[in-house]
Amino acid sequence: MVSQPDPLQRPPLRRVQGRSSKRRSRRPRPSPWGLVALLLAGGFLWLSRGWWWPAPPPAQMILVLGGDLAREREAAALAARRGLPVVVSGGSNPEYAHWLFEQRQGLPSHQVQLDYRARDTLSNFTSLVDDLRQARIRHALLVTSSDHMDRALLVGRIVAGSRGIHLTPVPVSCGDSCQPEGRRKVWGDGLRAALWVLSGRDLKDWAAARLPGQLGPAGGH
Repeated sequence: MVSQPDPLQRPPLRRVQGRSSKRRSRRPRPSPWGLVALLLAGGFLWLSRGWWWPAPPPAQMILVLGGDLAREREAAALAARRGLPVVVSGGSNPEYAHWLFEQRQGLPSHQVQLDYRARDTLSNFTSLVDDLRQARIRHALLVTSSDHMDRALLVGRIVAGSRGIHLTPVPVSCGDSCQPEGRRKVWGDGLRAALWVLSGRDLKDWAAARLPGQLGPAGGH
């Protein structure tokens, strides 16, 4: 008599190696350009509040960007006329600055602050902006050379504008030594400023690796 297989006993299942009937969908890798566009859109929405903020009070201080002694001389004369405090970012050596502001213009030492943390135009603002906000500064006169003003004002209005600080330009004539800056250099630093507002960091190295040629050479003062 032939035994019948027990219907309750199923043969062991075997795993068959092969392609699944459903292909796993691969997630597309995000494009760095899409990330940059998103950062820019959000950044400019945020930074624009410095432009539509309520009307600022009269100027409360003078911010002079180092890189040319003529800027410091103009700021010293302006401070003497207006009686405003001065912050010099990345300027001349302390000996010359003390002579110019205190001895030549007769300003008291407490009216002048020398700050040497800045390395370039962006850090002129990022190194100081939170200190200015804590001091309740809402309006500053920005002193720099006329050929540097476009880039400095763009960066400053992004960085300082993100903290609600208004900047009024005071260009200093550069005469025969003027070196007009290209649009790439101006907007390259503007992009760095927007990324700093969003991330709190200078992403120049990150951007240079992913956007070669888009950011001009790092601008000085």
